[in-house]
This record gives sequence, C-alpha cells and structure tokens, in this order.
Amino acid sequence: MTSTSQTAALGATMTKGLAMLFAFCCGAIVANIYYAQPIIGLIAPDIGLSSTLASLIVSLTQIGYAVGLFFLVPLGDLLENRKLMMATTAVAILSLLSAAFAETPNLFLLASLLVGFSSVAVQILIPLAAHLAPEETRGRVVGSIMGGLLLGILLARPASSLIADHFGWRAVFGTAAVMMLLISVVLATTIPKHQPTHNASYGQLLKSLWTLLVKQPVLRQRAFYQACMFATFSLFWTAVPLELANNHGLSQSQIALFALVGAIGAIAAPFAGRLADAGHSRQASLFAMLFAALSFLPSLVQPAYAVIGMAVTGVVLDFCVQMNMVVGQRAVYALDAKSRSRLNALYMTSIFLGGATGSVIASALYDHGGWGWIVIAGSAFPLVALLMFLKNSAGSRAA
Repeated sequence: MTSTSQTAALGATMTKGLAMLFAFCCGAIVANIYYAQPIIGLIAPDIGLSSTLASLIVSLTQIGYAVGLFFLVPLGDLLENRKLMMATTAVAILSLLSAAFAETPNLFLLASLLVGFSSVAVQILIPLAAHLAPEETRGRVVGSIMGGLLLGILLARPASSLIADHFGWRAVFGTAAVMMLLISVVLATTIPKHQPTHNASYGQLLKSLWTLLVKQPVLRQRAFYQACMFATFSLFWTAVPLELANNHGLSQSQIALFALVGAIGAIAAPFAGRLADAGHSRQASLFAMLFAALSFLPSLVQPAYAVIGMAVTGVVLDFCVQMNMVVGQRAVYALDAKSRSRLNALYMTSIFLGGATGSVIASALYDHGGWGWIVIAGSAFPLVALLMFLKNSAGSRAA
C-alpha cells in the first residue's frame, strides 16, 4: 500500500471515541513527568537533597523526556507504533516503581531521568492521531488530544499533592505505576496498529533529523517560540508551590486545589485547533505570546489577594501555552506527512529543553530573589518569543 492510500485508509478509522481514548492515554502518560513538581519540598529532605538542588528532580525528568523524544520518538516513522508504545510504557512502570522505593538522591534522580525518558509514548500517539485524521479536521483532532495531554499535566499536580498529603510522597509514584499498567492494557487492546512505510535504518533516521531541522524554517521558528513559552510554564509551576507553602501557608491539599484551577486552561486546545484549521494561526500565536508575557501581572497584587492573583496567572498562562503549542503542532505536521514522528520529535525536544531550563532555574531564582525574580524571568521568556515571532512574521517565510 502506498503512503497516500495508507493515510487515506487510516483516516477513515479516526472516530470521536478513539480521539477521546487517545486524549485519555496521553493525559495519563504525560502526568508521570509532573507528579513530582508540587511535592519536591517533601521529597528532597526525605532523600537527602538540598533545597537549592530540589528542582533537579523536575528538570532531570524533563531532560529525560527530551532525550527520549530525540532518540525514541523518531522510531515512530520506522517501527510498528503500538509495539513501540507498549515497550516504552513497560519501562515507565519500572522507573516509577524505582522512584517509589528510592532511598538516596542519586537513585531517585536516576529514576526521575528514566521516568521522563520512558514517558514519550505520548509523542508517538499524537503523530499517529494526525495520520488517522483527515486533513480538514486534523487541527481539531490534534487539539482535542492535546487538551487531554494538558489536563494530564495540570491534574497531575493536584492528584500528587492530595495523595502525598494523605499517604506520603512515595504513594504518588506507586499509584502512577499502577496507572501505567492499566494504560498498557488499554494500548494493547484498543489502539490501531500502524506500520510506517519508511525504509531507512535507525542511523539514517537520526541523521535525517538534522536535515529536517536545516531545511524547515517553520519547524525551527515554532520550536523556538514554544520552547520559550514552556520555559515560563515550567518556571511558574515549579516555583508557585514553594511560594504558596512558604509565604501564604497553604497545605499540600490546598496547593492541590490551586493547581486544579489551572486545569481550566485546557479549554484552549480544541479552540486553538479550530482556529488553526480556519487559517488563523498567526493571530492565535500573537495573542498567546502577548498574553503569556502579561500573565504574571495579576500575581503582583496586594498580599491579601496574592493567591487569587497567582491563580489568574496560572489559568491565563496555561491557556496561552496550550494555544501556541497546538497551533505550532499543526504547522509542523503539515510540513511532511512521512516525517511526522521525526518532526514531532524535534519540535517537542526543543519544547522540553525549554521546560527543563525553566525548571532548573526556578529554585535558584526563588531562593535568591523570591517571587519578584520569578515574575521577571517568567515574563521575559514569552516576550523574547513574541519579538522573534514579529521579526519572522515581517519576512517572507514566517511560521
């Protein structure tokens, strides 16, 4: 079967039910990367890690995810997709169990790295959904699935805080391992098989990543914009639990409710997909980057209303980050249907390197300059993206 006929055949199999299943699996898998974020204050002293180095737990998980994106996700253009997702999910189960039982910082940090590395099945699912969906609704389908992914990111934090508050932080990772076992059953029994037509070797596949990066300016531009956006997203969500606990006296359960409010931002995904399908990608990105840069202002209100202001910041920032990601994904997926897994690998690797940057500087910035330094850095990242977007939009090959 040719690539065109294969895509057409696959497109007929995408239903609303399957899209919802993809969204659920994406949310459950990506949540693994974020369970530790709101409870690093509990984990670090228990395993002997200093407060300044505590954010390494989050950043190493994101670095592991970026490495997995670069080295594992391109295999989605070469190997049968369902088997590949099953293998990565099996490693995720073992990594989460290792984190649950780790007693030393080195072992826990290694487990964190592997949790991120093994959670990339989500980025094999998304290009598969793009293959299954017809062109005219691709943005909407990807947007719906990305909504599930963002819900997974945002609900991971309150779930983690609540479990840790009642059963201890180790129960968080044990519960996540059980969830991955259930997901592996779902993947094995419901996700369609997809054997790519690409015939290159793994070495040639990795080499082609550089070729794609060089030849696709839209990919480079969109990856840079979203890396900046995700840096500020990770910065905020790594620092805000520390601020809420240290200066506003919130418990882990109260921090969980705060994080739950941020899940409202997930409504951006389907909305952004529809805008992209309708040809409004530029306006959507301009809106997202501008309001992300302004989103930290509500968190500077008087102390009596600071928690409400931070909640507003979280909702607006999550909405903007999600909108820009979906619009960028649709633009990247449209570049070359045969290379979608590799294009997605490059796009998402850049994003999570940006996220790791935001996470790794969060603790140091907060320790030395408090919330004020978080606001400055958090506003700067999307502002840089906005300036580059305006510069590129003025040229003939704008993304």
